[in-house]
Amino acid sequence: MEEPSRSRRRAPGMSPDERRKMIVQTALPLVAEHGTAVTTGQIARAAGIGEATIFRVFADKDELLDACVAEALRPDHILSEIEAVPLDQPLPDRLAEAAAAMEAYLARMGMVIGALHATGRAGRGAHGGGPAADAELDRGTAMDRTRDALAELFEPERDRLRVPAEHLASLFMGLMFTRSRPPTGQAADAPSLEQYLDVFLHGALKEEGTPA
Repeated sequence: MEEPSRSRRRAPGMSPDERRKMIVQTALPLVAEHGTAVTTGQIARAAGIGEATIFRVFADKDELLDACVAEALRPDHILSEIEAVPLDQPLPDRLAEAAAAMEAYLARMGMVIGALHATGRAGRGAHGGGPAADAELDRGTAMDRTRDALAELFEPERDRLRVPAEHLASLFMGLMFTRSRPPTGQAADAPSLEQYLDVFLHGALKEEGTPA
């Protein structure tokens, strides 16, 4: 008699680091949705592995959640997207692509960390040690790398810039962080990304003679 087929597949042959990465990537959307209420059983089912597999590479759920925070804070993906923006297209298009990458990064980071804080995990992170602490401590380096990548987008216009490219990159980052967290009650009336970019590039005042 044939053995009944198993509903759960065996975890593929992976190194511990590869398995950790796979589990974290699976857990991220669940953490963003459920916060600390997510269970390792839910994560295991979503990953198609046995729950025990999680505890072969994570000491407990807290360590897994710390790893999710660390992954949400990692700037690698946004940096690769900014660095891939073609410099031969107009500056407004370059900045629009960079803005979209930053918005996606900030949204994912906000959803994961916000969900954890809303469900009672506020205060963990840099004080708790582990991957999340390392990510928090490295945020300064990540910000510097992001600013440098953004500054490169202004290089083709360097001779026309009113201030150094590095300063413009810092201003652009501040603009995007502000846009990601509009004042309470003003989200519905917030300017569009196109309006943000237009004011950033051309200022608040219309040119003389421009029709109202």
